[in-house]
Amino acid sequence: MFWILLVLGLVVLAYIFRQVVLIGRSCKSNAKLHGKTVIVTGSNTGIGKATAIELAKRGARVILACRSKQRGEAALQDVKRESGSGQVVFMQLDLASLKSVRSFAENFLKTEPRLDILINNAGVLLIGRTEDGFGLMFGVNHLGHFLLTNLLLDRLKECGPSRVVNVSSAAHNWGRVDFDCLNTHRDLGVGTSGLDCFRVYGDSKLCNVLFTHELAKRLKGTKVTCYSLHPGAIQTELGRNTDGTIHVIFSNLGKLFFKTPLQGSQTTLHCALQEGIEHLSGHYFSNCTASNVFAKARDDAASKKLWDISERFCGI
Repeated sequence: MFWILLVLGLVVLAYIFRQVVLIGRSCKSNAKLHGKTVIVTGSNTGIGKATAIELAKRGARVILACRSKQRGEAALQDVKRESGSGQVVFMQLDLASLKSVRSFAENFLKTEPRLDILINNAGVLLIGRTEDGFGLMFGVNHLGHFLLTNLLLDRLKECGPSRVVNVSSAAHNWGRVDFDCLNTHRDLGVGTSGLDCFRVYGDSKLCNVLFTHELAKRLKGTKVTCYSLHPGAIQTELGRNTDGTIHVIFSNLGKLFFKTPLQGSQTTLHCALQEGIEHLSGHYFSNCTASNVFAKARDDAASKKLWDISERFCGI
């Protein structure tokens, strides 16, 4: 009898863990998006692609902003097929190139009259350098999105109420922003080990939260609101270019303990669509709920300093 009860107890605990921790809450908004335009960066795979499909289903005109032309055009066909929408467009965007970011923004502003939601979703977990000589994770996860957002802000303001959604991570909790390292090395860290990779990833995700915090202050008085979020641990291709050990973690353990991309897209969708959260602009969300963050993630001085150095790096 003891062993039967033990097994039943473990089954119940596993079910609760899966439902509450892994799957979590779902976006409850029924908002329709006909006549609205949305940009989703990194939408050729993972939660970005799942987000794009769900938004297209709601009637939005969805711009798939992706680095790879081949992968982006393949995703375009998938999103159209799975959403049943013909209002989906691929536009090439390489966040590791400030020139590409500027070209994308210029092309978008010339060809698209509206922008209602900007979802800065793309991210990398990889040591390297951008085209402009910045650390790859700093450049892609933060700096490219910083420039993109600033170049599109006027259009967002014109189309308000509108939103900016920055996909961060709980990894920001172990992050820090070393401004001396940024000024000296144009990167958040200088190590190249697997541990260094995860550490700098956390640093870049903290940049996302600080960027959102500062952006919200600068958007006061406009009809644009912004949010950062943790999507959950997702079974995606984020670690596809990492070394062998990290890749094993993502590809094998992920199958057991990570959310699917659709489940992982729910907090993004909540921040993009949920009615009545405008007063929470600048906040960080997890599991479709506004969450408290450590003091370092809402530090006014650090967020302004990051903004200023990002402006300098981008030349704006």
